[in-house]
Parts: sequence; structure tokens; C-alpha cells
Amino acid sequence: MSDFFKWEYVVSFFPKILSALPVTLLIVVVASMVGMLLGLLIALLRIEKVPVFSQISQLFVSFIRGTPILVQLFLVFYGLPTLFESLGSLNKIDYVYITYGLNTAAFFSEIFRSSILSVPASQKEAAASIGLTKLQTYRRVILPQAVRIALPATGTMIVNLLQDTSLAFSLGVIDVIGKVRALGALTYHSLEGYFIAALIFIVLSILLEQVFTWLGRRYQFQSKKVAQPKKVVHFQPLMKPEKKLPKIVR
Repeated sequence: MSDFFKWEYVVSFFPKILSALPVTLLIVVVASMVGMLLGLLIALLRIEKVPVFSQISQLFVSFIRGTPILVQLFLVFYGLPTLFESLGSLNKIDYVYITYGLNTAAFFSEIFRSSILSVPASQKEAAASIGLTKLQTYRRVILPQAVRIALPATGTMIVNLLQDTSLAFSLGVIDVIGKVRALGALTYHSLEGYFIAALIFIVLSILLEQVFTWLGRRYQFQSKKVAQPKKVVHFQPLMKPEKKLPKIVR
């Protein structure tokens, strides 16, 4: 154990690995923003069944959900410069942003679509009856409720995104895992680095879960309990009383 794992390397590796954490967090932030905006657009296209665009978006979601993120990284990294020669000057981190943004958009679109459809259709009909346009109905009635409904699934999605960023090193990006691999190649001690990375991801995942749990409790609809009237139980006699016979007058 002492040959393969040394606490001295844990102490020396920790600040170096922690210095790469902003890269990982930036990937999560950029991918989340792109994914939410694009995912909402895809969800609306599919809900409103816009011709052509609805079918294309459905095909896109099926492709993203059916392929590993690592395959998507290499498809974007090698495929985009082939299709668009002007993209050859992009940095490697830009390809990571694009890939994770598209990947997250597909999953966010399913979250948003289900949350929008869970809002009762009667509310949309009521909004139309008072003269609200479709855009106003979404902005004032549907989306505020859908966002609250989608909060728990959004938190889970962002935690999964954080963990998926561990594959960004495959394009040469020096994030947390990229730093771990670089230190392991220099010192031939990789176990200590992965131990630190595991602690970092565990702590961040717990923090994100706590934040979204708090948001869910704060902004979730609170259903008020209506006091029900107490039921009065009337006990019926087990035996029916015998009828008194009339007296016979002689």
C-alpha cells in the first residue's frame, strides 16, 4: 500500500489539481446555459409540432441520447473542421463547449417538454379566452410553472454533466482529470491524483444536490390543505327493538 499510495503525493497534488477546477466548472456553466436555451427551443418545436423542424429536432435528440458522449466529442472535434474549414482555428476547449452544449440540450429538451406538458391544458385555454397570444401564454402562464416542475430533474442533469466532464481530457483539455493524468505521467503515481479527483467530484455533487433541493423546496408549488369536516359516526343497534304488541281489551 505504501508503494502505490503515498499521502505525501496527496498533499503535493491537491493544490495543483485544484488549480484546474475552474476549467471544469466553466465547462459545466457554459454547457448548462447553451443546453437550457437550445433545449427549450427544441422542446417548443416538438410540442407545437412545427413542420420539418420538429422532425429534425426529434432525430437530433434520438442521436444524442443513443450515442456515448466520448463518441460525440470525437465527432465534433474531427467532423466540424471537415465540414467547416473556418472552424479549424478553434481551441480544443471550444469543441468541448460545443459538444457538451449539444449533449445537454438534448436531455434538457426532454425535461422541459415533459414539464411543459404537465401543466394542465385548461390553463392554456383560459389564457386564450382572455385574449393572450400564444407567446404571452407561454411567457406568463406555462413557463413559470414548467420551470418549477423541472427543478428536480434539472439538478440531476447538472450533476450528471459535472461528472461527464471527466472525459474532456480526451481532447487534450487540462481540466481536473487532465491534470491528474499529467501528474501521474510525471510521477508514476496516478492513484493519489484520482483519489483527490474523486473527493472533488463528490463534494461538488453533494453541494449541487443541496442547492437544487433548497430551490425545489423554496419555489415548488405548495398545496394548501383544506380542513375536511369531521364525519359523525352514528352507531346502529345490532338488534332491532321488538315492536310492542297492542293490548287486547276484553
